[in-house]
Amino acid sequence: MSSVPSTFATSFKFRASAVLQCWRLLRAAVARRVAVVLDACRVRESWSPASSRIAPARAARTVAAVALALSASGCAYVAVATAPAKPSSATRTALALQADAVFWQTLHAGRYEDIGRALELKTAAYLENPGDALTAAHAGWLHIWRLAESGRLAQVPATITNDAVMARKYFEEAVRLQPSEARFQGFLGSALLAEGSIHRDEKLTRRGYYTLLDSVAAWPEFNLFTAGYSMSRLPADSARFKEALEMQWRTLDLCSGQALDRLDPDFGRYMALATTSGPKRACWNSWIAPHNFEGFFLNMGDMLVKAGDVATARKIYANARHSPTYSEWKHRSLLEQRIAQAPDNVQSFNAVPGSQGGDAKRQMFQTTVACMACHQQ
Repeated sequence: MSSVPSTFATSFKFRASAVLQCWRLLRAAVARRVAVVLDACRVRESWSPASSRIAPARAARTVAAVALALSASGCAYVAVATAPAKPSSATRTALALQADAVFWQTLHAGRYEDIGRALELKTAAYLENPGDALTAAHAGWLHIWRLAESGRLAQVPATITNDAVMARKYFEEAVRLQPSEARFQGFLGSALLAEGSIHRDEKLTRRGYYTLLDSVAAWPEFNLFTAGYSMSRLPADSARFKEALEMQWRTLDLCSGQALDRLDPDFGRYMALATTSGPKRACWNSWIAPHNFEGFFLNMGDMLVKAGDVATARKIYANARHSPTYSEWKHRSLLEQRIAQAPDNVQSFNAVPGSQGGDAKRQMFQTTVACMACHQQ
């Protein structure tokens, strides 16, 4: 207990010293600004001899009042701006590695009901080492998964929307700690869009959109899908939805290495390009996303159906069958159903969110496999 007063005193002395120094700097700057203002006031031709004896004094009082307000906020700005950056950790703790194992087991098995357990471990690992960017990103991912597939719940609580806030917070931390990781940036943009939509906050929504564009510039093969998928829920006739659909076509152009024939978009001719390294690895299945390829074409087909292009949608859906692991994909029956029911789904996918039936009548982004279509083993 005796250390508390000592710590408080040290902190108080530091703050007092910082405020005093800041005040001196601001006072000098304001004094110079006041002199300039008064000089300008004296030479204005519109002043009469009588008013010239009063106006400078009034101007001085006005500037002094503004200076006083600026001094307080200015000190706060200086203090925050000069604070040291949060350090990124170069090592990972044993708890973080344990949390990693549980995270991947939960995600790949599609155990939505175990998100709470995985999140508890991830949060504990983050609190133990808040400089771990990967742990922060995984925590964000668990929050966004719980929100995205909340349709699994018998009753969806209003508090589920808090997961959007927490996802955004953790992805912000991940980006701050590892700004070169474009995937984190894309997930941050997606979380911002979700939070902005929930709270009807246009500033957050715009920030999310431009964050997504930055992530696309950093890694287009990965984030064109992330950005487009995040905006696939928007009305089919909106500019953003049309942009999102175009992003899917651009992904295929990048992955195939040429402009794909949109009238005959058979991707089978490009399967020999599959790779597990470099930027184009995002085009194919991987350990992280065992059915990324199939999930991509499920979503793009849904977007085309929503846009009313049933014929092209069926061709895009069929591309998922080219995957060498298609027979192992747990959600292939959903895709086959999509092909058969594509004409009927135009109306379903354009219906008011929440008014549709089960997954068969909802576009992928609104289903209970919004994440698992790609990530479940």
